[in-house]
Amino acid sequence: MEISQTGILELNLQNKEESLSIESDDQIEKIVKALSSRTRRKILQYIQEDPMDVSDIASCLSMTEANISAQIKKLEEAGLITCAYSSGAHGVRKLSKLRFNRLTIKF
Repeated sequence: MEISQTGILELNLQNKEESLSIESDDQIEKIVKALSSRTRRKILQYIQEDPMDVSDIASCLSMTEANISAQIKKLEEAGLITCAYSSGAHGVRKLSKLRFNRLTIKF
């Protein structure tokens, strides 16, 4: 089987307000690597409906806040989530929110 030299792998990310098409191999690789972790996929599932802070996610997954923070950083670097800071009962909370709710891969 021969692979076409003109074929481009494309990722489309969508939500109600935003649509993004990615053809950059480097960015596609970042996204795929971010999705390759079961923990990161679980985080995406937890924040699907509402933003959550690191300690709440850590509690849900029975993991340390340091581990969850590292996983959130990778998801944020891949552009799959956005994070914002908010005041909380014990200082500042980092809230993570799903950026896109649909990912399509085109070959």
